Amino acid sequence: MENKYGFYALLDRMQYINRWALMRNSRYENLKEHSFDVAVISQALAVIHNKLVDEGKTSITLNPLEVEAYGLYHDCTEIITGDMPTPIKYRNETLKKAYKEVEKEAAESLVSQLPDDMKEYYLSMLMPDDSDEKGLLMHKLVKAADRISAYIKCSREKLAGNNEFDSAITTIKDSIDIIDLPEVKVFMNDFIPSFGLTLDQLNK
Repeated sequence: MENKYGFYALLDRMQYINRWALMRNSRYENLKEHSFDVAVISQALAVIHNKLVDEGKTSITLNPLEVEAYGLYHDCTEIITGDMPTPIKYRNETLKKAYKEVEKEAAESLVSQLPDDMKEYYLSMLMPDDSDEKGLLMHKLVKAADRISAYIKCSREKLAGNNEFDSAITTIKDSIDIIDLPEVKVFMNDFIPSFGLTLDQLNK
């Protein structure tokens, strides 16, 4: 069979990239399921944000489905780059800048596996424009969703009795607490506690 366009087949391989690879996991989390989690949380943050618009607390209205899509594609370039630990990515400005360039090249490599008339759209998903106020806000919400997803993962590991994640959960919670977005505080207060409940407790 002729290989015409491999973009979606490459995306499917996200299931083979394990996150937290240097840590002992009670259950491994792959990049594909992490991307789903970030997409769901990103959408929720956008919905909460729009409620704040209705209440007159902010002025930028977002399309939750667009924010969800950014969340879904936020780590797709790791199909090519692999999952680099966050402390390494952001260790200093030189590494941060170099990794951004690697991400850009990885995104361009991925969209090269698409027909020409689809490339621009998917490049905008893989490397969204955050140069204006709305784009920057969407970027911040997806980054926050990524942190929240990591916090949920650490919480699950802790509930499983895995002390490997003791330091990570504290560091990640601290990084979430300093995010200056009311949407994040609402999500953490109203939705995160349920993740510690059993199925029977959730169904009550």
